[in-house]
Amino acid sequence: MRLNFNGVNKAITFSFDDAVTQDIRLIELLNKYNLKCTFNVNSELLSKKGVLICNDKKISHYKVHYDDLKYIYEGHEIAVHTLTHPNLTQCDDLEVIRQVETDRLNLSQLVGYEVVGMAYPCGGVNNDERVAKIIKENTGVKYCRTITANNCFDIQENTYRFNPTVHCVNFQNMMKLGQEFVELKSETPKVFYVWGHSYEMDLESDYWVKLEEFFKLISNKKDIFYGTNKEVLL
Repeated sequence: MRLNFNGVNKAITFSFDDAVTQDIRLIELLNKYNLKCTFNVNSELLSKKGVLICNDKKISHYKVHYDDLKYIYEGHEIAVHTLTHPNLTQCDDLEVIRQVETDRLNLSQLVGYEVVGMAYPCGGVNNDERVAKIIKENTGVKYCRTITANNCFDIQENTYRFNPTVHCVNFQNMMKLGQEFVELKSETPKVFYVWGHSYEMDLESDYWVKLEEFFKLISNKKDIFYGTNKEVLL
C-alpha cells in the first residue's frame, strides 16, 4: 500500500463489475467529475446479451463488445473478474488459476497493457484464504477486491482480500461517509473505496441522480487523490 498519494493522505477509488453497457453512462459521469474507476471484466462473457431480475424488475445486462473494450474504458483501468464468473471458493486449484490468469491474459491483450487487478465474482462468500493464496502465488494479479463493505477508510495490509468501504446503492451511508471523508483531516493514508455495478443504477428512477450527487460531493478536492484501484492500492 502506498504511504501517500501524490503528496496527500486521502484517496478515493471506484470499482464496477461485469462490463455492462450501462458503464458507458457511468464513465461519462466519472469523466465529468474527474474521477477514476476500475472495471472488472469477464473476457469470455463479452458481447453477450442478458437480462437480470432485480427487485421484480427487469434490468438490461448487455455486455460491451470485446472490440470496444479498449475504447470505452480509456482513461480508466481494466481488471480481472474471471473468465465466466464462477464462485472461486467452489473451484479446484487449477480451475482458479485458469479462470483468473487466462482472463488476465485475454484482457491484457485486448486493452494493450498488463492487467494486474481483480475483483472476486459472485455474491455471498466469494473468497477465502485458499483462493487468495492461489491467486497470489500462481497469477500476475497483484490485488483482489471482495464485496465485504467495511464502512471505514483504514489502510489494509492484505491486498488480496481487500474490502471496499461501501456499496454504490447504499446511498444514505455513502453520502454520510463521503461527507466525513471530505471533512477528514488525516496525517496518515486513508482510502475511500466504492464498489458496485452500473446496471444497479437502473433499479430506481432516481439512482443515477443520487450517484451524481455523490460525485459532486466527493470530487475536485485538493486534498484528495483520485485514482484507479491500481494507482491507489499499488
